[in-house]
Amino acid sequence: VQLQASGGGLVQTGGSLRLSCAASGRTFSSYSMGWFRQAPGKEREFVASISASGFYTYYADSVKGRFTISRDNAKNTMYLQMSSLTPEDTAVYYCAASPFPRAATGAFDYRSWGQGTLVTVSS
Repeated sequence: VQLQASGGGLVQTGGSLRLSCAASGRTFSSYSMGWFRQAPGKEREFVASISASGFYTYYADSVKGRFTISRDNAKNTMYLQMSSLTPEDTAVYYCAASPFPRAATGAFDYRSWGQGTLVTVSS
């Protein structure tokens, strides 16, 4: 599956953004999906994941209660709604697909990666 992330941009502290990840192929609904991010000078970290069915979701503690992951299997698209953004959320955000139906939190479970979309939160 090929992935295309979009929706990044510049937002002020406390603002909101919605990221999208469009997937190619007819088997999107069999993949669990995830969002990761990489801030300047830091390693890539897990943000959120969603099972193939969309029923199960997982979040990093740092975004729990502020970010919401969702998917529309009919549109082959995954979303990340981000609110109450802070400068610490500034990063390149990557979407990823795992061939396993259950949601995963480790990068090693994911086989396909999008190109990343930059989110910058100004103070």
